[in-house]
Amino acid sequence: MKHIARKRFGQHFLSDDIVIDAIVGAIDPRPGEALIEIGPGLGALTLPLRERCAALTVIELDRDLAARLRRQDGLTVIESDVLKVDFAALGAERGQPLRVVGNLPYNISTPILFHLLGFASAVQDQHFMLQKEVVDRMVAGPGSKAYGRLSVMLQWRYAMESVIDVPPEAFEPPPRVESAVVRMLPHAKPAAVDFARLEELVAVAFSQRRKVLRNTLGRWLDERGFTGAFDLQRRAEEVPVAEFVALAAAVG
Repeated sequence: MKHIARKRFGQHFLSDDIVIDAIVGAIDPRPGEALIEIGPGLGALTLPLRERCAALTVIELDRDLAARLRRQDGLTVIESDVLKVDFAALGAERGQPLRVVGNLPYNISTPILFHLLGFASAVQDQHFMLQKEVVDRMVAGPGSKAYGRLSVMLQWRYAMESVIDVPPEAFEPPPRVESAVVRMLPHAKPAAVDFARLEELVAVAFSQRRKVLRNTLGRWLDERGFTGAFDLQRRAEEVPVAEFVALAAAVG
């Protein structure tokens, strides 16, 4: 029986063999690695990944799809909302860093990325297919219109690059947007900073992008008694990631 894509899960199933081969090649899975796939769907990536790594763990929320996947040899199926999955526990269970991959649902891709931020130390790398606009924001540098909160929060913890562009016609049903695959490599020694403080600081800084930081972040710093040096005559999009991180650490 054919599975009908469910809008509430943001399901768009990858169906282009050339694109699938390119993505699997970019991931380059090896036998013995702790590979975790988020949202395997109908198994377009799952099956070629399993062929190359022998064993694979998949996280699938849709119970009908999870039941189908359980019939496949070499798969461990976790039927769960990915936002409830403890990736640190998965890494400890497997005794090695995780390689996390997936075609992330567009409607909750950002929450998934932020959830995984908390487990970056348990991860070797991540390869995700996302809406291209989101990938552009993830990898954007200062001075770009795409540079923002997502750029800063992720670049603090990962080195990232967009590796493959994927057109709508590579999916069934086709989404209304372009997609892209991003590679995310956790920094071995990320700058030490309180995550919640950095997140709040960056949110305040980008709350009014067109205004200089004196009008937004300046008040936030004053309320916390900050007396250090920081150029508030810039817009948030002009400030490098390292400066935001250093400021959050100094405020703490």
